Amino acid sequence: MKKIGLLVLSLVFVASASFAQQKRKTQQGHTNTNKFRQLKDVLATPNSQRTASGAPGENYTQQKVDYDMNIVLDDDKKRITGSEKITYHNNSADKLTYLWVQLDQNMRAADSKTPDIQPNRMPRRMSKNRYTKRFEDKPFDGGFKITSVTNADGSKLSHTINQTMMRINLPKPLASGEKFVFNISWWYNINNHRTQGGRSGYEHFAKDGNNNYVIAQFYPRLCVYDNVEGWQNDQFWGRSEFALEFGDFKVNITTPADHMLGATGVLLNEKEVFSKKELKRLSKARKTFDNPVIIRTQKEAEKFEKGRSKKTKTWRFDAKNVRDYAFATSRKFIFDAMAVDINGKTVMAYSLYSKEANPLYGDHSTRAVAQTLKTYSRYTFDYPYHKAISVDGQMGMEYPQICFNPGRPNPDGTYSDRTKYRMIKVTIHEVGHNFFPMIVNSDERQWTWMDEGLNSYMEMLAELDYDPNFPITRGYPKNIVRYMSGDQSRIAPIMSKGDNVYSFGNNAYGKPATALWILRETIMGRELFDHAFKTYAQRWKFKHPTPADFFRTMEDASAMDLDWFWRGWFYTTDVTDIGIKKVKKFYTQDQGNNRVNFIEDTTPGAKFSKAKKPNSKFFYEVTFDKPGGLVMPIIVQLTYKDGTTERKTYPAQIWRFNDKQVTKTITTDKEITNITIDPDLETADVDVTNNSWPKKQENKFGKFKNKVKG
Repeated sequence: MKKIGLLVLSLVFVASASFAQQKRKTQQGHTNTNKFRQLKDVLATPNSQRTASGAPGENYTQQKVDYDMNIVLDDDKKRITGSEKITYHNNSADKLTYLWVQLDQNMRAADSKTPDIQPNRMPRRMSKNRYTKRFEDKPFDGGFKITSVTNADGSKLSHTINQTMMRINLPKPLASGEKFVFNISWWYNINNHRTQGGRSGYEHFAKDGNNNYVIAQFYPRLCVYDNVEGWQNDQFWGRSEFALEFGDFKVNITTPADHMLGATGVLLNEKEVFSKKELKRLSKARKTFDNPVIIRTQKEAEKFEKGRSKKTKTWRFDAKNVRDYAFATSRKFIFDAMAVDINGKTVMAYSLYSKEANPLYGDHSTRAVAQTLKTYSRYTFDYPYHKAISVDGQMGMEYPQICFNPGRPNPDGTYSDRTKYRMIKVTIHEVGHNFFPMIVNSDERQWTWMDEGLNSYMEMLAELDYDPNFPITRGYPKNIVRYMSGDQSRIAPIMSKGDNVYSFGNNAYGKPATALWILRETIMGRELFDHAFKTYAQRWKFKHPTPADFFRTMEDASAMDLDWFWRGWFYTTDVTDIGIKKVKKFYTQDQGNNRVNFIEDTTPGAKFSKAKKPNSKFFYEVTFDKPGGLVMPIIVQLTYKDGTTERKTYPAQIWRFNDKQVTKTITTDKEITNITIDPDLETADVDVTNNSWPKKQENKFGKFKNKVKG
């Protein structure tokens, strides 16, 4: 009988084991979807050029390209004619059989493919001017007319043009450490950027018949070659900007003799292009640190407007270690300047503007330039160049040492706060681009956010330095909620190419700036963030960083694992939505024998139903849920019965075991009357209706009001 029992037990055990094994076999496996998994499967593998710490490696290299250019501006024909000698230094370990050159103006060629990739519908009505321009006028032909491509000895050099790119077919492979010298000559028609759009061009003033020129992308420029992309030769469709190599520029620019000009680089022939009076004023400005000094006055500029000299003069510049070149010129330009002290080094802040932009530009432009250089230098590295110029260009575009900005007063000279702050905002932003990407030289064509997002974040700090009450419109968490909570079919992750996203401004500027603001203010703290951010800037100044270099440096310099943050904010379109699901209240019951029971108080209302002993504790079991996909810290504000408040922040890692909901016990000496999540709107929470206990009751008018605010 005992043996039979043992046999039965054995059979039961075997059957149970077999059933369990069968059950295990039928269970479905899964991949690691934990929000805190590392980014090692996404980021490029570290190597001797780009280390695991995010710093450049011992074998890091980058190419160098030098330009020797002669440029002529034809004011009557509105045309640029140029010739350049290019010296390409192959510092890589690779042997190159061809070079790629960017021909950005070909986006405006008569046969450009850019208009063909833009969907459009047949309009029901339009103005006669737009109708003529769209359906009757010949397409504007602003593309490069390449007149020659030659070797250093003048012989023809084989080349192939593919839309906005030109391949230079080398006579023989260019070995590591070698250089290749060649020449290109060209001309092109300058576009009217006010009527035709664009990142450079001219603005015509019908009243006096003059033009303001803001000129960039005006010369064939070498593409970047590195160990990440090889040749960065993506076509230029008009939105995603540029990837460029550093080099030395010698540039001669010939303009009408009565023009005032500003450009990248050190002006070598001041005495030839400035009057004695202007030179004296400029000398004074170089010693004046408090207010701008007028170099060419409005009255003087107005005199030049009427003269229209037919003579020419040539401005000669030398620019060392810059990635690009641009200039602005007009007989209408007023010119002012002031000195800026950057840790004992004097840097000049300049502004060029027409009378139509005065007094707004005179009041704020140069001061905004100065503030930008001071703030950015404090948080990154000392500004290394000798000047920065703001130009009345009526757009927002940036180049080394010079940028083109909007903002003009009313005809009577008055201007609103809105106009003033917009002008200052864009000026700070564009001058700030001197740091990102003109010096910290990321690939704008591929990763727009690395310059626009980082710069938009830094812009906030400079704006607050300029005016503590500055009306910041982009970067605060509350300002990105509407975008992040919008139609998901029209939202792309930050890690998307700019050409391929719907809401370019929010994707490349607003959301990454917000992400950095949240990192600094809420997750890392200012001290850790500022040190890490400065480390990144100093590691990668005058080099080519990638997103991985930024992510790794921020973690390496702060001792914080932020992979969960990069993955959620940069690689997904998830949103923040954390709420209070329920709250349970408990009181204690002394059972004797060294035992205490916790009894849930189920009485409705906020008051405990049981009599409490003096000095006894209050216990609350709070369950937080997370309808949104992003993991974020839980910021909790407790309001007590006596009116006092207390704040507690639970790190984002609280969600590591349960991505849906978590429960925390709160023990206090005072009774809690209210619990609020994220009271200062620090996390871009898209739905605050679930952020309070007891839940706030909102009437229909309140809902409508909040909708209008949104």
